[in-house]
This record gives sequence, structure tokens and C-alpha cells, in this order.
Amino acid sequence: MSIFSTPPIATRPLSDAKRPGPLRAVRQFPALSKLLLLVLAAAVLVPLLATKYGAAWPSSLTVDVSGPLGKTSDWIIDNRDSHWLFVYFLGHLSNAVVISVRAVYMLLLALGWTGVTAGVTLIAWRVAGLRIAAISLISFLVSGLLGMWVPTMQTLALMVVAVVFSVVVGALLGLAGGLSERLFRILRPVLDTMQVLPAFAYLLPVVLVFGIGVPAALLATVIYAAPPMARLTALGLRGADPGVLEAVSSLGATGRQRLLTARLPLARKELLLGVNQSIMMALGMVVIASMIGAAGLGDRVYQALASVDVGAALAAAIPIVLLAIVMDRTTAAAGERLGAGTSAPGPVWLRGWQAWTGIAVVTAGLALVGRLSGSLVWPGAWAVDLARPVNDFKEWMVDHLYSGVPVIGGTADWAAHFTNWVLNPLRDGLTALPWYGTLLVVAALAWLIGTWRTALTAVLAMAAVGVLGVWKPSMNTLSQVLAALVVTLVLGFGVGILAAGSKRLEAILRPVLDVMQTMPQFVYLIPVVALFAVGRAPAAAAAVVYALPAVIRITTQGLRQVDPAAMESAQSLGATRWQILRQVQLPLARPALLLAVNQGVVLVLAVVIIGGLVGGGALGYDVVTGLATGDLALGLVAGVAIVCLGLMLDRVTQPTERRTTGKGV
Repeated sequence: MSIFSTPPIATRPLSDAKRPGPLRAVRQFPALSKLLLLVLAAAVLVPLLATKYGAAWPSSLTVDVSGPLGKTSDWIIDNRDSHWLFVYFLGHLSNAVVISVRAVYMLLLALGWTGVTAGVTLIAWRVAGLRIAAISLISFLVSGLLGMWVPTMQTLALMVVAVVFSVVVGALLGLAGGLSERLFRILRPVLDTMQVLPAFAYLLPVVLVFGIGVPAALLATVIYAAPPMARLTALGLRGADPGVLEAVSSLGATGRQRLLTARLPLARKELLLGVNQSIMMALGMVVIASMIGAAGLGDRVYQALASVDVGAALAAAIPIVLLAIVMDRTTAAAGERLGAGTSAPGPVWLRGWQAWTGIAVVTAGLALVGRLSGSLVWPGAWAVDLARPVNDFKEWMVDHLYSGVPVIGGTADWAAHFTNWVLNPLRDGLTALPWYGTLLVVAALAWLIGTWRTALTAVLAMAAVGVLGVWKPSMNTLSQVLAALVVTLVLGFGVGILAAGSKRLEAILRPVLDVMQTMPQFVYLIPVVALFAVGRAPAAAAAVVYALPAVIRITTQGLRQVDPAAMESAQSLGATRWQILRQVQLPLARPALLLAVNQGVVLVLAVVIIGGLVGGGALGYDVVTGLATGDLALGLVAGVAIVCLGLMLDRVTQPTERRTTGKGV
């Protein structure tokens, strides 16, 4: 046979156009092949599992960890005052924390309100510019006017020490992960768990080890705030320009010299962003840490929550928000300046070592003036009572909105309808669904948008919930998260689309979203409890309000960053505004919208758990009860189940791109 002859029909490969219809459809639509495989697996496995185990999670597949955890708790309590680990290591660590916080607090008191206000304002001017300095000045003056100067100084002292510890620990972990691929792979799931695990879950072990007080509160804050610093440090080091590193290596630099002269300078923007995120995370722990002995603004908010005193809670929450805004704006501006390589803003005399010397001299001088005037703390006569008018307004809202509103009904009716029409059916449906059916649905969702590894991770995370013996309360929690998430996404996408199309609306929303994002989670529980009473509905409402700003911001930014050329092309073809949005902007902004969904999941899950304090029940109630009663098994198991739910929801809401090798996908 000639080499130019046609091969036999039996061995000739079929082109896509000549393939049979079903095979061509499977090749053109990979999702269809995945669904067919899942249907086949379900047809084989479901009858077997249903016959052997039934619809409820089988007890034979449950592992009881209460015994080992109970023994661990008893051992910690029995040996806390005698074992060498507590006496010679953890005891010294606790003493160092107390001494550090007390030293910073005494320094702030010694500077007085004049010295602290002047010092913070001048530092903000030196680092971030005149506008941020004005914001800092106004923020500290407002804190004094609200009668919260001493609690603000207590919180600031705790924040300074916690942020320093968080930055050091996070930087060391990030340095290890950034320089070693193996350590990075080990650290990544640890950091994922630390960020998803609700704060209540690890408050209990910290309290068991250190007891109620400042050390436990500070270390819990460090655990919560260190992961962002570690992630961003590793990201900055791993993302350093290879060309620069090769140039430095060609000059004979050692590994240490490459790190100090190339990697760290190139990653300075990410490092400062990590500091910024650690500060924001630490402030988010202020109120939660007050439950285990942290004094300051968080304790005032927590006490107000216990008595449903909206006015007192707002008076304490406003300084927290202002502190967050000052620290966020200052570190963000410094990060942008360092990233751009520009010099410090302001006049020439406010640069270099002369600037820091001048700041120290002016701060000390104004502190001395305040001391000579006999007023180290904010004068009580200058304080304004905000609680009374706020509580009066809250009472008016409750009287007029809680019930009896014509046509639309009151907030109590809304809460009841939402519970009866949304939460209850969703909870009952998830609970009644066979456990293997739930796992198949999770596998289908995760595999359709990702790879088989994504699906396996999601299924194992969901199965771990059943193995821990908390399947039913987990379904209850999942129903609340899904209901709150749908409401959050509908409102967030709608407002984000409107803000993306109107710069004026975006400018109006920005300060509102800033305040909403920096407001402590607990503060949202107080007004919703007053308006919606106690139950699962107020927990869901608080979660919606807390997660909404992030979804709006990410949606607006994603739509704004769509390629203008694509939009101009659509306009030139006569497309309407609605067609451009639906066929151009939304498809091109898909990564940002998926990120908004992911962030909505994380934030909603965080507040739904705290909703256990106001009748949310389920896993949130177990975590809070475990903390209140010292039951390590109850609280930690519920916390781990929450981590598993968060991991599962993350995998089914974030698509995983298939890695490409060679020619094919």
C-alpha cells in the first residue's frame, strides 16, 4: 500500500462533525459528561446506601469525640497551676502580655488626651497626608465627646500590642511560606482553617489555658488577625520579579542578602497591606474578646447587648468605627505611597528623621500642657450624652414599626413570614433530604464549576459534619446561611449594578459602606433584636446587613473594570443599556461576581454563628453554650463543623480552573 493511499474506513478517526450526536454533545459540553457520570454513580450507590443505612446519617459512621476532648479539658484544668508547660512557658507568656498591654496603657494615660490626639494626628500627617490627619483629629475628639476616652485608650493599648504580635507572627509564617514551597503547602490549609473557624470556637481552649483576662483576649485576637499578614507576606515574597532576583544573584549575593535587598523591598506593598488587614481583623475581635475579659470599647458594646441598650452600644461602637477608619486610611495610604515609591506627603520639614523628632517634641509639649492643666483624661463636662436620644428614637421605631403598620405589616410580621415561608421550609427540606443525596448535590455543584479534587474536598468536608455527629444542627445552620446569602446577593448585586452606573450614587454609598464594614458584628444584633424580636430571623437580618457592603463594593468594582472597548463596540451596534449590562458587563465581570458570592458566604456564615446569642440556634448556639459552660467538646465540635460548612460552601461557589499541560486542557 502506498503511503499516500487512504487508510481503511475502520481505522480512520472521526472528526467532530462526523461523530454521532451524543458523543459530539459530550465532547462539546464537558459539564454534560460530568452530569452523566454523577447520574450513573447515583443510580448505583443510592439504592445500596438507602437499603443499608437509611435517610438519616447512620450512627455507625459517627465518631464520638466528646470523651477525648473532655479528658483534655480536665487535664488542662488539673495541671494549669503545676505543669511545667504552664508554669515556665505559658505563664511567662501571659505575664509578658499583661506587662506589655499595661505599659502601653500607662503611656497613653501619661500623654493625656492632648498628647495622644496630637501624636496620632501628626503621625497620620507624616505617613498619609493632611486629609487623613484631619480625620484622625476629628475621630479622637469625637471619642472624647461621647464620653469614651478611657475605654478608647484601653482598646488602643490592647490593639497596639495585639497588632505587633500579629504582624510578627504572621510575618514569620509568611516568610517561611514565601521561601519554601513545601512549607507553603503545609501552611495553606492551616491558615484556611484559622480564618474560617469562628472566633467563639477557639475562645474556649484559650480560656481553658489562660483563664479569663487580658492574656486570653489578646492571644485570641492574635490567632484571628495573624493569618492575613502571613498570606500577604507569602504572596509578596513568592510574587517577586524573577528578573530582579536573577540580577541580584548574578552579582554574587547570598540568600540572606537577596531576601533583605530584593525580596522584602519588592514585597513592601503586600507587607503593608498585611499590616492593614491585621489591624482590621484585630478590631473585629474587640467585642468578641470582651466576652473573656478584654476591657474597653468592646466590653461596653457587650454589656449594652446584654441589656438591649442601643444608645450605649452605639456610643461605644462609633469610636471603634473611627479607630478602624483612621488605621485603615493611614496604613492604606502608606502602602500606596510605598508601592509607588513616592516620598512622604506634606512639607519638606515633615520628612526624614527631623519629622519624627518634631512629632515627639510637639507631642511631649502638648502632653505637658495637658498635665499642667490638670486634665489627663477627657473632661467629663465636655461629654455629650448620645444614648438617650438614640434610645428614644429606637423606642419610636419599635412603637411604630414593630407591629400595626397598615398594608405592609410591621417588622414582627416580616420576621414571622420570613421564618415560616423561607427558613422553616428550607431547614425541613435539608433535614429531610437523605444524607447521601446531600453529598451527591454537593459533589455535582463542586464538580460542575471545578475539578474532581474540588468535588472531593467539598464532599469530604460535608461528610465530616456527619462523622462528628452534628448533621441535623448543621443543616439548620446551612438553611440560615443559604437564606441570608440569597437575600444578600439579590440586594448586593442590585445596588452594586446601580452604583456602577452612577458615580454620584457610588460617592453617596462609600461613607455608608465604610461605616457598615467597620461596625462590630455585635452592634448589628442590637437593633435587629429590637425590631424583629429574638429568633432565627434577626440573626439572618444581621448577617445580611453585615455582608451587604462587601458584595456591593466588589460588584461595583467588577463592573467598573470591564473593558471600555467592549462596551463601546456594543453601543456602536445599537445595544441598549440593559443589553450591554446583560450581554457584556455581567459576563466580563464574572470573576468579580463570583468573588462577591464567596465573600458573602464567609461573612454571612460568621454572623449567623453569632446569631446564636439571639435565638439563632443550631451550631451557633452550641458554640456559644460551649464557651459559657466550659464544655470543650460541645463548642469545639460545633466550631469544626462550621469550618467544614465554610469549606464546602467555598468550594461550591469558587470555580477552579483546570490546569493546562501541553496542547490540551
